[in-house]
Amino acid sequence: MRNRIWIAVALGLAGMGLASCGEKPQQAQTAPEAPAGISVTNARLMLPAVKGNPGAVYFDVKNDSDKNMMIRAASVAGAGSAVLHQMGTWNNQPNMDEIFQIDVPAKGELKFEPGGLHVMANDLADTVAAGGNAEVTLTFVGGDKISFPAEVRAAGDER
Repeated sequence: MRNRIWIAVALGLAGMGLASCGEKPQQAQTAPEAPAGISVTNARLMLPAVKGNPGAVYFDVKNDSDKNMMIRAASVAGAGSAVLHQMGTWNNQPNMDEIFQIDVPAKGELKFEPGGLHVMANDLADTVAAGGNAEVTLTFVGGDKISFPAEVRAAGDER
């Protein structure tokens, strides 16, 4: 008799488990929410002069909020990877260093420009072509993100 009760309980639980295995409706994909006060303008992706080399992404980030914001990472649609970089000098020689966080000061603006801060876009797909746009996403410490289009320009175009 006790075995029958346990069997009935087990079958009931199994039935409930199967009933809950139905597919859940998928949520609609939405663009990432930008942190309050953050905006991006003047975005452009410069294609490399030699195919296979990385491209460079430049833009201006404005922070109208009352707190500093830290950029933690970047991604570029159509790129195999993207890395935050800064040009500098070492031993009186120009060099480029990877940066793992970049502070965007409260009530301030930060320019990603040739010879300074930039995003390296590695392994660019053939679909990333001059005259088009590539979506760039910046991820901030805490997980907030902002996405924006970057005009794709040929190597010899104005940076």
